[in-house]
Amino acid sequence: MMTGRVLLIEDEANIAEAIRFILTRDGWDVTIHADGATALDRLRALRPDALVLDVMLPGLSGYEILDALRADSMLADLPVLILTARGQEREREMAAARGATLFMTKPFANADILASLRQLVGR
Repeated sequence: MMTGRVLLIEDEANIAEAIRFILTRDGWDVTIHADGATALDRLRALRPDALVLDVMLPGLSGYEILDALRADSMLADLPVLILTARGQEREREMAAARGATLFMTKPFANADILASLRQLVGR
């Protein structure tokens, strides 16, 4: 049962591997990318069904990536789950204003990230 293709842009290897494990076990095809500066190239090459995007990244921030993604006609409709350690209301508002589909704070429950991804791709 294939659930969909996810690009996970997360520079903390332990978090990325934990998420990859959780999602792969649920049937997702997960690609991990750790560098904000090359994230858009990776997105264009992969064309995932959903994006899980950390905010604090080397190169470009998750918000800068989100801005560029929403301005790109080929990627503008991609569902995006923002994943961040900064959970203040201001962060949620900033993510929403930039076009994030969903917002989740670290640490998160495994069931929550699965439910969010299923919601993102309508499954």
